[in-house]
Amino acid sequence: MTTAPAGYTYDEQLPASPVTEQDLTELLADVMWTDADARALRRAGEILAPQASDILDVWYDFIGSTPHLISVFRGPDGKPDQEYLERVRARFERWITDLCTRGFDYRWLAYQEEIGLRHTPAKKNLTDGVKSPSTYVPMRHLVALLVPITMTIREFLQRGESSLTEVEAMHQAWFKAATVSVTLWTRPYAAELW
Repeated sequence: MTTAPAGYTYDEQLPASPVTEQDLTELLADVMWTDADARALRRAGEILAPQASDILDVWYDFIGSTPHLISVFRGPDGKPDQEYLERVRARFERWITDLCTRGFDYRWLAYQEEIGLRHTPAKKNLTDGVKSPSTYVPMRHLVALLVPITMTIREFLQRGESSLTEVEAMHQAWFKAATVSVTLWTRPYAAELW
């Protein structure tokens, strides 16, 4: 049995998300989600989960080489806090698997809300007990990171599937699911307008 990453609270009792089932249904309609996407995403999970660490190597290389992105991981000395980066990385790896394998239900919604809160002043730094001068992740960067976390996934899908049609279906399902997840993370930033 795999040990849960530090600060990973999916399986704990979390407050219910303010996002209703109707909100989620509408959001899934917005991204044109289908039953075929659900199947393709499950298949993607079979391919991506064993490669999660390698995927995070690519994502962290990008984040680490981009000053405004790495700055949210600064410690009190102004330098990237390596322990903080590693703890977040472990949860980010788990997010890949969760996105592909968990049902989009009330529990999943509650954890997406928790992730969103951890990017805002309400909870940033609390989970890991860090004293970072960065008190939030700018929402613009959170949303824009959809591009690298989607574009880089195709290569990993191709490592486990030779059919280009299947790779495309899995890639589209990943893009839709990641968009829904990140959209849910934005709710705490603008609750009244969300």
